Order: sequence, then C-alpha cells, then structure tokens
Amino acid sequence: MTEFDDRVGRIQAAWRRERPDLDVSPQGVIGRLHRLAAHLTAELEVVYARHGLSEGEFDVLATLRRAGDPFELAPSELADQTMVTTGGMTKRLDRLGARGLLSRRAAGGDGRRRVVALTPEGVEVIDAAFADHMENGRRLLDQLGASDARDLEELLARWLAHHEGD
Repeated sequence: MTEFDDRVGRIQAAWRRERPDLDVSPQGVIGRLHRLAAHLTAELEVVYARHGLSEGEFDVLATLRRAGDPFELAPSELADQTMVTTGGMTKRLDRLGARGLLSRRAAGGDGRRRVVALTPEGVEVIDAAFADHMENGRRLLDQLGASDARDLEELLARWLAHHEGD
C-alpha cells in the first residue's frame, strides 16, 4: 500500500491507527477527488466571475450556445441538459434576461410552447467566457502533462459511465 504525505494521506494514517480493522484505501481516491473538485471549482469560478457570471449562469449560456444557431431551447430541454430544477432554472433565466443576455418568447406561433434564446449580447458574453474557460482548463491540465491528462480522462470517463449509464 502506497502512503502519501499530503492532507488525505495523514488522515488515512490516523484512521489506520484508530481503526486498523477497516480498509481506508477508498479515502485516498475519494478524499483527493473531493478536495481537488473544490480547488478546481474555485479556479473555474474566477473565470466566470470575470465575465459577470456565476457557475450556473455560465452553464445556461453555454448550453444555449452549443445548441447551435439560433441558440435556443425549450425551458424543459435547458433544464434537462443542465440538470437543474425548473425552479432553479427560472431564477437563472430571470437574472440572465434582466442583463439582456437571453430572451424568452413563444415558439413558432404556438403560444403555449416557449423557447429561451441567446441575444447577440449573450452570444458575445458566452463566446468570450468559454474561450477564457478553455484557456483556464488548459492551464490546469498542463499541471499533469499530456499523457497523464489523457489517462485520467479515460479513467474518469469509465468510472462516470458506471454512475450515469452512458
């Protein structure tokens, strides 16, 4: 068993001492992933904030942008693709709409069906924010090196498939 001299490794060592009857090796992976996720989220949020966006608002704008021209989706499609509750989605849409980054309107003559669409200003904001987001992601992954990053992506994709069924 490999022991690492980092915060998680010290926690594991303490648990091994206190509970030698338990295998605490899962904590090595899960604990580090949990801590790393918090660090990465903080690094990503700095970029979003530079564009006046929260993480959730970035997600909404990015989802509309990658839908392709005319950059619109039904609110239910948007909620499904961002895995946000309809209540949470409404708040995000209200904030982004108030800033002029998206609009809501009836879909193609059907007054009952609505769509959410990026405005030209919304396209401009998300294009700039996404470019900065990708540059930031590259900076973060360069800490690993190309080969390790590819290996990690493959491992994470396989593991995530177990949970998401993809």
